[in-house]
Amino acid sequence: MSYEPVIGLEVHVQLDTKSKLFCPASTVFGAEPNRNTSPVSLGLPGSLPVLNEAALKLAIKVGIALNCHVAERLKFDRKHYFYPDLPKAYQISQYDMPVNKGGWLDIEVKDEKGVVHNRKIGITRAHLEEDAGKLLHEGIKDGTLVDYNRAGIPLIEIVSEPDIRTADEAYEYLKALKAILQYLEVSDCNMEEGSLRCDANVSIRKPGAEFGTKTEIKNLNSFRAVQKAIQYEIKRQTEMVENGERVIQETRLWNEPKGQTVKMRSKEEAHDYRYFPEPDLVPFTIARSLVQEIQASLPELPAARTERFRKNYDLSHYDAHVLVQEKTLANYFEACVEKKVSPKLASNWIQSELMALLNEKKIEIEASPVTPEGMAGLIQLIEKDTISGKIAKDVLPQMFETGRSAEEIVREKGLVQVTDTKLLEEVADRVIAANPSVVQDFRNGKAQALGFLVGQLMKETKGKANPKLANQILTQKLS
Repeated sequence: MSYEPVIGLEVHVQLDTKSKLFCPASTVFGAEPNRNTSPVSLGLPGSLPVLNEAALKLAIKVGIALNCHVAERLKFDRKHYFYPDLPKAYQISQYDMPVNKGGWLDIEVKDEKGVVHNRKIGITRAHLEEDAGKLLHEGIKDGTLVDYNRAGIPLIEIVSEPDIRTADEAYEYLKALKAILQYLEVSDCNMEEGSLRCDANVSIRKPGAEFGTKTEIKNLNSFRAVQKAIQYEIKRQTEMVENGERVIQETRLWNEPKGQTVKMRSKEEAHDYRYFPEPDLVPFTIARSLVQEIQASLPELPAARTERFRKNYDLSHYDAHVLVQEKTLANYFEACVEKKVSPKLASNWIQSELMALLNEKKIEIEASPVTPEGMAGLIQLIEKDTISGKIAKDVLPQMFETGRSAEEIVREKGLVQVTDTKLLEEVADRVIAANPSVVQDFRNGKAQALGFLVGQLMKETKGKANPKLANQILTQKLS
């Protein structure tokens, strides 16, 4: 039978503030355990929370970028549950009056034929809440320790509508969301440090039927993990239903080494968090002038930048989209193009050759040993026919390893492209004389024979011949 997956994502994003959501304790990552705490974040008697204005402004910025309605009236609520990493035994969050609700995010997805389609994914809400602490298990014998440094860290939880239908759509949604957050500079979105966390809700149904029973998947530490966990869960639930079994509402963990989800706890009975308004934080009105001021300060977002790259640099939509997804990559490209080189060449070399080297060495683009100016220098040598593309592919790794300019390396290694017509004609004559059968193939209409002869000429000149000129000379002589 055919089943339709129904997927919703809950993304927790740490907001980039110097202090916590309701107290002045530091948010710096990597501090000694339980160093970044205060009476408020520990819930000590008599301590009172005070809302971090910077966190509120960042949350509003996110809401506007996600096409949400920013609330006029705001309140906080206590969400009660008992767990060792929650020092107060409740979490200050938002329940029925979130700061943002009712938005959407546009994504691009490819179908089975490779055709790109636009999908609009609804955003239910994007609300503020404080983070819990962190339980420590590894390396601890006969027990568990808790670090409260994260307790009280400002988060914005972005909850999607159940509009996502495939694991690939979930992956593209997360990529698009991360790009917007990075362009807004509201978070570094570092999953390894816990700045961005994602839970996935997955169910299946017959097309058009009511929603099926969902499972929540946690412990997803990368976008690829989200994609693989959703694929596995869809397959698991489908097999259960087809075998006449009932899907149970539960929380499951993603086991990366085994490539499967495993049961964590049952959620058959809805947990009662006993929400009630936070008595120490009175409801308040958000001034429309503040919302307008934040809206006017928004930077160019990924969708707008993609369109500008396409128009101003005559790039394909695909190339523009790929460059723009990472803000640092887009900035690198623009800094390179500012040196008056071909945008298309710059796009090709950055996306292929440079990114391959960076990925191999596991280096981020902003730490690239080859600067945008250095990349522009290499492209200029190609455009001037000083070196061929083939030679450039040998030069770039040397630039990457030494930090030297392309011009220095080309001059020192004697890699300047041969454009001496007389010399190339002499080499062409030798190549033609040495390959009579290939020459005859060409004259019999086998066009690919010319490519072999050009290759032989390039070999004779140790790759230094101008390929275009070599092609022209050989074609003339064979004609």
